[in-house]
Formats: sequence, C-alpha cells, structure tokens
Amino acid sequence: QLQLVESGGGLVQPGGSLRLSCAASGYTLDYYAIGWFRQAPGEEREAVLCISNGGRSTNYKDSVKGRFTVFRDNAKNIATLQMSSLKPEDTAVYYCAATMGPCCSDILCYNYWGQGTQVTVSS
Repeated sequence: QLQLVESGGGLVQPGGSLRLSCAASGYTLDYYAIGWFRQAPGEEREAVLCISNGGRSTNYKDSVKGRFTVFRDNAKNIATLQMSSLKPEDTAVYYCAATMGPCCSDILCYNYWGQGTQVTVSS
C-alpha cells in the first residue's frame, strides 16, 4: 500500500522560503497525481496545487501563484512543494495526497494522505 511522508516544514520569517517533500513508499508514484493541501487552525483543508503523473501542475489557490511550485522526481519517488515569498497567511499544516485519477481539488478524490507538516510564517 502506498504510504506518504511529508517533511521540510518549520518556522520561517515572512519573505522566506521552504521546500516540502512528500516521500512515497510501498508503491511507485508513477501512476499517481499528487495534490498539496493545507489546513489552517479553524479552517477547512484546502487544495493548493497538484501535479499530474505526467508532470503537469494545476494551481487551485490564486494567492500562491508565482510563489509556490510543485515538481516531482519519479525515480526517487518524491514530490516537492517549493514555497517562496512566504506570508503569515500561508501558516498551516501542509499535506500531500495521492490519487490515481486526474488532479482534483476535492479531498475526496485522494486515497492516500501523508501525516502533514507544520509551516509557520512569523517574524
């Protein structure tokens, strides 16, 4: 069974950068689209970006356009969320998730989830 583990979260100052990794085990990521979601305290989990199994990215959050990028390395079974120019409103727990279907913004599309990693943007 596919298992996902996120890493790379932490505390960063506004304007800083972080790179989140989503490492897969138990199965190859080759056939999966990988979605990145985030959940701030008291808020619903929301889709941020997704990368298809073919490497095409889809942005679901206007506020991260030009700041967040997703890419994947199927040979290493890793997907990555590169975040730059971070803002306090980006503070949330970030999750990666996998689906054998196309990229989708609905959490119900995804069968496998990581445990989440905390990103805090604060001075």
